[in-house]
Amino acid sequence: MSIIAIITARGGSKRIPRKNIKEFMGKPMLSYAIQSAIDSKVFDEVMVSTDDGEIAEIARNYGAKIPFMRSEKTSNDFATTADVLSEVLNEYKNSGKIFDEFCCIYPCVPFLNGEILKDAYNKLSSSNADSLMPVVKYSFPIQRAVIKNKNGFLEYREPENAQKRSQDLEPTYHDAGMFYFVKTSSFSEYHSVVTKNTMLYEIDESVAQDIDTIDDWKMAEMKYRILNNV
Repeated sequence: MSIIAIITARGGSKRIPRKNIKEFMGKPMLSYAIQSAIDSKVFDEVMVSTDDGEIAEIARNYGAKIPFMRSEKTSNDFATTADVLSEVLNEYKNSGKIFDEFCCIYPCVPFLNGEILKDAYNKLSSSNADSLMPVVKYSFPIQRAVIKNKNGFLEYREPENAQKRSQDLEPTYHDAGMFYFVKTSSFSEYHSVVTKNTMLYEIDESVAQDIDTIDDWKMAEMKYRILNNV
């Protein structure tokens, strides 16, 4: 079985300019994703898909491969992650390289490490799942969420669950937004990292952090200092 890590890192970033290579705790943000993939020792190849020359240079400096640049079609705001992954897999296929599995890793994952990737891959390999998604459990049961009604007042979204005990409600999760392991054949069928048989890989919310705004960035720095005693 052959497997590739595909790190998606285009140049455009509206809310945090140059986010993917902005310095985070002394290193370019992208370097954490690359180092995690390399440290896991899971992958036959670690590559970065980018349309940006500076990102490509930094990626190479940290050990990733850039066998080709991302096309204009997959570099705009409307291209999906699945579009980018399809392009990468097809480019490799055209050059004679076919991978049985891949892992899509997002570029802003400073809390990811090789052990997490290795453990997730081992769990996928020992299952009958087609793909794996890291998830974080909601700390409050979403079945008891409230909304503002048409009169502007509060009401329960699911009134039948309003009086139920939290422990009696089914646990719910959300995408951690870090990485996805996928069997290539299943991806080709569904054109998605979420397939018919996707397994959950639960991680602690302390190592999951969306980084879309400057406030998110500051929160991530604070969490990093606490987790790493720096």
